[in-house]
Formats: sequence, C-alpha cells, structure tokens
Amino acid sequence: MELTDLTARRLLDGYRTGEFGPVEAARAALERAARIQPEVNAFVRLLEEDAPAQARAAEERWRRGEPKGLLDGVPVTVKDILLLRGHPTLRGSRTIPAAGPWDEDAPSVARLREHGAVFVGKTTTPEFGWKGVTDSPLSGITRNPYDPSRTAGGSSGGSAAAVALGAGALSLGTDGGGSVRIPAAFCGIFGLKPTYGRVPLYPASAFGTLSHVGPMTRDAADAALLLDVIGTPDARDWSALGPAPGSFSAALGEGVRGLRVAFSPSLGGQVAVRPAVAAAVRRAVAELAGLGAYVEEADPDFSDPVEAFHALWFAGAARVTQRLSPDQRAQLDPGLREICGRGARLSALDYLAAVDVRMDLGRRMGLFHERYDLLVTPTLPLTAFEAGAEVPKGAGYHRWTGWTPFTYPFNLTQQPAATVPVGTDPDGLPIGLQIVAARHRDDLVLRAAHALYEAGVAAQKERWRQRA
Repeated sequence: MELTDLTARRLLDGYRTGEFGPVEAARAALERAARIQPEVNAFVRLLEEDAPAQARAAEERWRRGEPKGLLDGVPVTVKDILLLRGHPTLRGSRTIPAAGPWDEDAPSVARLREHGAVFVGKTTTPEFGWKGVTDSPLSGITRNPYDPSRTAGGSSGGSAAAVALGAGALSLGTDGGGSVRIPAAFCGIFGLKPTYGRVPLYPASAFGTLSHVGPMTRDAADAALLLDVIGTPDARDWSALGPAPGSFSAALGEGVRGLRVAFSPSLGGQVAVRPAVAAAVRRAVAELAGLGAYVEEADPDFSDPVEAFHALWFAGAARVTQRLSPDQRAQLDPGLREICGRGARLSALDYLAAVDVRMDLGRRMGLFHERYDLLVTPTLPLTAFEAGAEVPKGAGYHRWTGWTPFTYPFNLTQQPAATVPVGTDPDGLPIGLQIVAARHRDDLVLRAAHALYEAGVAAQKERWRQRA
C-alpha cells in the first residue's frame, strides 16, 4: 500500500516505529497532488517549498523522540477560504488582491501548525463558498475523483477530491449549508460539520452562524483525531465554545449499542431519493441495528426551511460583496451576482422572519432529540452529476439548494452532522449516509460513523478470508 493511501493514524504509527518518515510522506503527497491536478483541479496552490521544510523539521523531532503534538508530520490541506499564514487566501474570487499581507492563520490552521502538521496546499472553492459545487471564475472546475466528467460537489470540493485521491490525509473544509458533507458524499470520504462553535472561525463569516469549520478525512477515527486538535477555543472567535468535555478519539470505541436511532428515508416524503441511494442507505441503517442500536423509521417534525435559509444565505452573500466596485461585480460568478441582488433587496424584517423560522426549527429538533439520540438520512438524494453545472441537467431546480434538502436544515439548527460513504450507484459513484445528533453531541455522531467503518472493515476481512 502506498503512503498516499494511509490514514493519518497509520502514518503516525509508521513515524513512531521508524517504518517511514514525514519527509517520505510529504513527498508522496506532493507528487500525488501534482499528478491529479491537471485532471481533477483540486488545488489553487501547492506549497512545494513549505511542505518539505516542515516535513524535515517533523522528521527530526520524531528522530529525537519528541513529536510536536498529535499530528506531527501528517500531510494536510486547507480550503482556500481559511487563512494560511504566508500565502494568499483568495476565496475563489478575482476580486481579492493577492498582495496581502497574509500574516495570520485561521484558528483551525493555527492549531494544525501547533501540532506539527505539514501543509501541502490550498484547495479549491467556488467564489466565497457560495454554492454546492466547486467551480469559480478564478480557478475553474473541480472534478470528481471517481469520474472527472462529474462534479466533486462543493463548496469544499477541492478538499474532498484531495483526500479521496491521497493528496494529504486530512483537510479542513467549511460548511454553511452542506459544504463539507456534499463533496465528501460525492467523493466517497468522511466529512463532519461539528456543532457550531466547536471549531473557532476567524475572520467571522459573512454567512454568520450558518458557517462551520470541519474535518474531511478518510474515516471517522481520523476526523475524531483532527477534531481533538482543532476543536479548542480561540480568543478571536467570541462565539466559540469552551473546551470539549473529553477526547473525541477516546469516545469512539463506545459504539452504538443502546442508542436510539431515527431513520428518515425522505424527511416524511418531502424528498425524492434515487432508488440506488435509498437502497444503500437502508442497508447501512440495518447494519446499525445489527450493531445494537434501536432503530425505527421516524421523521423530524419540520417542513422544508429553504426560504428561510435563502434569506439568511443571500443576505450573507450580499454583505460579502457589498463594497465591490461595478467593475469587480462584473467579475463575479453570475449565479453569485444574482443571489447578491436578491439578498440586497431583503429588509431587516425579512431577515428576522427567517431567524424566527430558524429558532422554531431548533426547538423542534431539540424536542426530537429528547426521543432519539441520532437522526439518520441520506446525505443527498442523488450522486454526482455533470461538472460545471450548479444543478443537474433537467432537474428543474434553479439553485443548488434544490438537490441538497438533507443538509442545510442542520446548518440552521447548528447541530453536528456527518456523512459516511455507504456504497456506490450503478455508475460506480459514491453514496453517503448522514448522521445527525443534538447540539454538542459530536461524540455520538463520530461513534456511530466509526461503528459503520469498523463493520465495513470486518466485512471486507471476512470476504478476503472466504476467498482464501
């Protein structure tokens, strides 16, 4: 197995035993990134000077038996929405000058640096992370690792493609309406949107408290490790939570036995889910039951909050572009320019009415989780469609929210939500299952996801044993 196929935990084991070192791992990740870039376009910038130097320093620390933190020498990537000191953060837009100064790390990036991570590159995003696919006037189209004619999803599409193809074991994404979970599901990896505030965010997002920072990884155990690192307070984010009550990694082994799981296949008939997606998700839900969870079909008590989400999202887009000149506005993604216009026409009362919907949705989900520990749904009702389009051809949707009805409600409620790969459709494209818990119960989401990964590994080993 190549180094680029290994999880962060497996890399750390190799460093610990001397089987291989950070320099070799960083070189492999950079080579893989350069090789995939022409076809997939996952990166806006490869850090071909920084990464080797950081890896050499990490290797020397491991040689001395003095590793720096929990991720020393692990290759990581960062979505080009988050600040990375010494490099431009252009957010997929031609309207941001590259000159800088770029003298700060975002809180999550700072935590990675403190723990010795090796920064391989900045990954692609649609302009200001505004939509559920990844293409922008600045960096073009990011494509799916399973089929480059399809989208990688978005807005953290570059991060999802990079992790899926081994160009760094870990990545930081952002999620304001599904932007970690959508591309993770399309690219067959794990993605977690933690409880709002668990991972500090600075500068504050124009999309306000819809926006979360989250891990994008090969599996749930790597995500738990990454969340242990980045899920700590930062004085620059006044809305950040206090320290986590314990280690997310340490809680993984508790499994799902006895947990009360509500399975909602279509949010009460509100969503038309493709048969292959529905079947794969149902099989995975049966696996949870087989692992000891109490599973029943039950739908959360809400109707589609898309109009309220649009009001908050479009107003945020209008705010982020408010100070642009007419010439700069002309350079924007046309779809972004359209929603900015809609957002600018909203009144304060329109905005507050959307907040009322949000508050009521939070109340409903709070009561729902008094009965159920977890809610399980498909992550998306479909698999990856053609690259370069905001919506699937002929679907009848105008905006990306038309095909993401399972994701954005839980940005409104600020709950932890993750996507786990649970199979492929007849075209070989990945299918995701979403796991949602009450606010502050990120540990339950990670436990359930880890249990599914462990069950999958056990099943694979059994298939290999039978073949032998």
